[in-house]
Amino acid sequence: MRALRPLRRSAYRRLATALALSVLAEGLWTLAVVWQVVELGGGPVELSLVSGALALGVIVTALLGGVLADRVPQKRILVGVLAMLAVSIGLVAGLSALGALSVPLLVAVAAVIGLSMGLFFPAYSALVPAMVDADELLAVNGFEGVVRPVLLQGAGPALAGVLVAVWSPAAALGATAVACVAGLVAALALPARALRRDLTAEGTGHPVRAVLRDLVEGFRYMVGTRWLLVTLVFASLMILFVLGPLEVLVPFAIIERADGGPGGHSLVLLAYGAGGAIASIVVASLRLPRRYLTAMIVLWSVACVPMVVFGVATTLWPMVVAGFVLGGLFSAPQVIWGTLLQHRVPPALLGRVTSLDFFVSLAFMPVSMALAGPVSVVAGLTPVFLVAGLVPLLFGTVALVVGRLGPDELAHPLESADEVSTA
Repeated sequence: MRALRPLRRSAYRRLATALALSVLAEGLWTLAVVWQVVELGGGPVELSLVSGALALGVIVTALLGGVLADRVPQKRILVGVLAMLAVSIGLVAGLSALGALSVPLLVAVAAVIGLSMGLFFPAYSALVPAMVDADELLAVNGFEGVVRPVLLQGAGPALAGVLVAVWSPAAALGATAVACVAGLVAALALPARALRRDLTAEGTGHPVRAVLRDLVEGFRYMVGTRWLLVTLVFASLMILFVLGPLEVLVPFAIIERADGGPGGHSLVLLAYGAGGAIASIVVASLRLPRRYLTAMIVLWSVACVPMVVFGVATTLWPMVVAGFVLGGLFSAPQVIWGTLLQHRVPPALLGRVTSLDFFVSLAFMPVSMALAGPVSVVAGLTPVFLVAGLVPLLFGTVALVVGRLGPDELAHPLESADEVSTA
């Protein structure tokens, strides 16, 4: 199968293993932290604080992560991040088991976890093209598109749900730390890879000025590249309206409207993961659409509509179906997006552009998560989910009309690109 072809390379298998275990840890954390907050007597507002702290940590280090990914061997970054995650989450698990954990302490540790996570993805993304050939990038992104939903929304939350139901949130948090340790072992086994950027020709100026120069160079590329800027602005606005309700309020919709618990929550996340995995395999196994930019924005816009279900359904099964559709429609364009960046962004800029993608598209993530709980308390769950499901359709329409992406995507077909170009 085309999507699995890169796994024949031992170096990429180790990288994929490190990624898979880190995503599994994230999936375990996603559900475990919800029920840890509930066990501590918290509700949507407290969960918003924890989720917002983690999201803010990611944002703070995302830009630095891109600079480091273009300057420091990416293996070192991955090893350091996974070690920090293992220690931080292990500390939370231990304190929870001892009954010494509190919401403020959980917020503080969540921020540390976010700071670490902000460094991971730019390093991973910059390392991928060094591990595989250019014609395997779509397959790599398809495989990643399967791994993320299966483990992040599927196996991770399902396992965490079982551990919470049978034992406690502390057990699920302990399993999260174990997954990080296993990912650390896989990252340590990665081969050394030369940086894709020659720094010797750039002199030995002051490191702070060098970092700022790198950030400015990446920012100029983003602003001067229409398809990149339009897509990132659209994604930022979509995330502002969708991510908070999705991450913070869905568990409480299941509790309050469908009389559910950890099992129901994990079932919805499992459906989300299954939809994402199936869609990713399909996209990775077919030819890329000729109008790939248009396809991405249309799919992401339509993907938000099932959010309405969580605001109106009073039983669990419609929410499960909505989760499946959400997962599929969100993941399919993500496969295209990853391939697009790796084909059209110059290799020396890939780490910084990936981090800018991470930063700009998620800039509103902590705001969305922090506001979701308080807004739902004031306005109610139903209005929040209605807005989250319908407003992104307007953003997508404006992006397609104002962005004028058609001529660009027709002039730069991805399917025929055999090597990375400078766009």
